[in-house]
Amino acid sequence: MQSIAKLKNSPHSPRKMRLLADLVRGKSVGEALNILKYHPKSMYAQQMEKLIASAMSNWENIYEQDAADSQLFISEIFVDGGKMLKRIQPAPQGRAHRVRKRSNHITVIVDSAISDQLAEIENAAQEELDNNESQNNG
Repeated sequence: MQSIAKLKNSPHSPRKMRLLADLVRGKSVGEALNILKYHPKSMYAQQMEKLIASAMSNWENIYEQDAADSQLFISEIFVDGGKMLKRIQPAPQGRAHRVRKRSNHITVIVDSAISDQLAEIENAAQEELDNNESQNNG
């Protein structure tokens, strides 16, 4: 039971956003939001905070359950490079330097810890049934 949220063309460098993504990867949603709320890079953290809140809201809309009860965590988060704006900066003696203004795309996948636990229980039960059948047939 997972939900996806994407943010495209965020006007920040992907390298700087990856630092925040690495901090919250694998954490519970509440813990990730607290980390981002008090992080010194607030300009970047606010966008990621909104994106995680959007993924939570998407999960609630899809599965029609309260996100607080379902123990959501960030299963995947990755930052890809977006389009690059190329600008010219005047330099001495009539020269020009190229300025590359980078952007990024962020993808967050939120998953429920309860669904993982249920899947593990179901797999264990299925393996036990298979073992019992093989012993009865042999």
